[in-house]
Amino acid sequence: MKKAIDKVLVINSGSSSLKYQLFSMKKGERLAKGLVERIGCGGPKDHTEALKQVVAELGNPKDIDAIGHRVLHGAEVFKDSVKVTKKVMAECKKLVKFGPLHMPPNLGGIEACEKIFKGVPNVAVFDTAFHQTMPDCAAMYAIDPKYYKKMGIRKYGFHGTSHKFIVQEAAKFLKKPLAKLNVVTCHMGNGSSFAAVKNGECVDTTMGLTPLAGLIMGTRCGDIDTAAVLSIMDAEKKTPAEMDTILNKKSGLLALTGSSDCRDIVSKAEKGDKMAELALEMLAYRMALYIGAYNTVIGGADAIIMTGGIGENSTEVRERIVNRLGALGIKLDKKANKIRGQVAVISTKASKIPVVIIPTNEELMIARDTVRVLGE
Repeated sequence: MKKAIDKVLVINSGSSSLKYQLFSMKKGERLAKGLVERIGCGGPKDHTEALKQVVAELGNPKDIDAIGHRVLHGAEVFKDSVKVTKKVMAECKKLVKFGPLHMPPNLGGIEACEKIFKGVPNVAVFDTAFHQTMPDCAAMYAIDPKYYKKMGIRKYGFHGTSHKFIVQEAAKFLKKPLAKLNVVTCHMGNGSSFAAVKNGECVDTTMGLTPLAGLIMGTRCGDIDTAAVLSIMDAEKKTPAEMDTILNKKSGLLALTGSSDCRDIVSKAEKGDKMAELALEMLAYRMALYIGAYNTVIGGADAIIMTGGIGENSTEVRERIVNRLGALGIKLDKKANKIRGQVAVISTKASKIPVVIIPTNEELMIARDTVRVLGE
């Protein structure tokens, strides 16, 4: 008989930081959370040292039953969360090419946990897994198939853990079976992605091979004509690495306004800054465009779900988006839209499709997946 899992430690290991949360699954509550920074640059020398600091902060716990890890990329190898074994780690290391900045520290966090918490099972929860139900017509690119066969070039999608959590919470809120749920999930933050969810499964998402595609974001440009990228590289003699930095870290809202923080941009727009106003309109336009498209893809949404830092808190951006959805029979409830950071319906009762705010909790989703995988 398997031991019931209660204490689950969730690890999100980055290149120079390690975030953690500890949950009691029986009590349904978070027991602790924290962040270790400056790994390898003045703080802990590596992720093992960082994890020792976490153990000390938690009071040297002896009762942790399982550990769940955020892992960036599962490609087509991992379509669900999985218990970590030597074979799984070997497969994950082959996928580092898909996320050379994020995957090594993700895997380093797992290896550190295997050293510190000997005998405690680890589960890898992949950002890409939720989106692997996409049909080929949505996932494949119209380029020579050899690039897919040799290099795995196709759409993968990200923020999957957040989208999965939101879909499950939406089913509860709407009192609808998950297998019959059709929603557009809108994860809006410094990084943003939307997903078209039909019968509880993802059939399309805005991010692609990497998190660069789709929506305008804090520092990412989102969708752009590839020829524009080639023209810039040719004119300014940029290397692929330099161009990658421009598109991922120096574009988006930052390039347009000088700030990647939506709150700053809203404030600038209110003071008459024309570029800030344009940036917000571009942001809302692109988001409304995808909501309309995804509503069509899933045959009519039961709800539009907004989440993430902007989705949960930016009344201004939400208003700009919803005001563009009139053709779907949606109208904003301005009073309800003032609500921040909690579950709320911000569309009027007469709207054909409700717009619902549901705060995300990726760490709790990782903990739930950890319990599910180990219980199977």
